[in-house]
Amino acid sequence: MRFEGTRDYVATDDLKIAVNAAITLERPLLVKGEPGTGKTELARQVATALDLPIIEWNVKSTTKAQQGLYEYDAVSRLRDSQLGDERVRDVRNYIKKGKLWEAFDAEQKVVLLIDEIDKADIEFPNDLLQELDRMEFYVYETGELVRAKIRPIVLITSNNEKELPDAFLRRCFFHYIQFPDNETMTEIVKVHFPDVKQNLLRAALTQFYDIRDTPGLKKKPSTSEVLDWLKLLMSDDLDASDLRANPTDALPRLHGALLKNEQDVHLFERLAFMARRER
Repeated sequence: MRFEGTRDYVATDDLKIAVNAAITLERPLLVKGEPGTGKTELARQVATALDLPIIEWNVKSTTKAQQGLYEYDAVSRLRDSQLGDERVRDVRNYIKKGKLWEAFDAEQKVVLLIDEIDKADIEFPNDLLQELDRMEFYVYETGELVRAKIRPIVLITSNNEKELPDAFLRRCFFHYIQFPDNETMTEIVKVHFPDVKQNLLRAALTQFYDIRDTPGLKKKPSTSEVLDWLKLLMSDDLDASDLRANPTDALPRLHGALLKNEQDVHLFERLAFMARRER
């Protein structure tokens, strides 16, 4: 069982090595990188390439580790007991399986995605240490030990918003997705837009990387944003000549796809103002 990439996802050699190493070691693959570099999509493409189902657990700031295992609805059970409902005799009626339980209970190997783990509380990763390491957990309300029937392939993504505990990191295989260079980005774009004009693509990517390299930029545009930008350029049937740099232009064409806060918009407006003064 090896991941060699897919037709719809450009995976670099080092990324493929990382995925296959995690599969061989049977350890979670922790993937970090800038937002929009395809971390979440990687899990979906691994599932597609290996012909496996995928279970996605999207972590939020309010998510607790226990929710990934199961949740016990004691309030509903109390209400039903007051109403004389026969369901209260079996506590299992009030236990909702979490995403980890679903993955552990699957009859075949699955890909389990724990997406954006760094959004949750700092204790969240620590609370999953034993469950991800031993692939089992205990349900106290029923006295049941839930153990993975077939060990899932676990991919965990992080945007590096906060540091993860060392004990958690020791249990993972780690890979950082570097931001694509021009050559790799060209391949990515052609996967999404095979009919893009070559001169437009070259000009757009040149301008895109110039924007990313602008000193003082608060938020650098990502891969997903350059794809949105190119889609807009293509829909307007623009050419390379329409993108040629003009120092008197305040902002890049259709800049709203690339610049996502007012500080960066003002930065480009100031740069254009300074360029006009020098003329």
